[in-house]
Amino acid sequence: MACDAGIKAREEKIEKNENNQTEIKKEKKMSSTMVLRKMPEFKMSAYDAKTGHYTTVSSEDYVGKWTVVCFYPADFTFVCPTEIAAMNAKYDEFQELGVEILPISTDTKFSHKRFVETEPILKGLKLTIGADTTKSVAESFGVLIEEEGVALRGRFLFNPNGVCVAQEVQADSVGRNVNEFLRQVRAWQHATATGEVCPAGWRPGKKTLPVNTDVEQMTGRVGDYITIEEILS
Repeated sequence: MACDAGIKAREEKIEKNENNQTEIKKEKKMSSTMVLRKMPEFKMSAYDAKTGHYTTVSSEDYVGKWTVVCFYPADFTFVCPTEIAAMNAKYDEFQELGVEILPISTDTKFSHKRFVETEPILKGLKLTIGADTTKSVAESFGVLIEEEGVALRGRFLFNPNGVCVAQEVQADSVGRNVNEFLRQVRAWQHATATGEVCPAGWRPGKKTLPVNTDVEQMTGRVGDYITIEEILS
């Protein structure tokens, strides 16, 4: 599955029952969304690329922090290292926002170490990579492809209360945009701090919608506060 060229729908498994009648085996349903749910509890081995040592990470490490949990299908693939490198390139910006980053795949910590050491685009990596070898973490986040033992590209943003406020899940052939994700983080932090809400495409310095003070006047009149030109600028 990891970085396949073509995207295929998952098929239901067809089996025969004891009466030789055809039955469709129901797959476990992946969670439809993590949004507004608490971060699942987890603990796993990991590789700390900054220090070059193995370590352990757990959900307890992220209590009270803005946190990005970012699943990818597998080490030694093609799109995956570009995503990890892109997140790493913006590491200092995430840190300035007080955001922790945890990439995870179902590979071992030993695989992570070798992957980081041999893949040129990962030179200078500062991230710690979780090793979800039991696949239980990917399953609890709803991104495990059970029959293949790998995770979808699932990225989850948790606020300091441990609640997921944003997620993006997609198949393997197309990488995610770290700049857009940073924009979302800034928007969520602004909305959380001010009680205002952020229109489509909001960036720092742009107009917000002050529903915390003018909700009655704004109802049905959003166009009096902001134009489509301002939104798209």
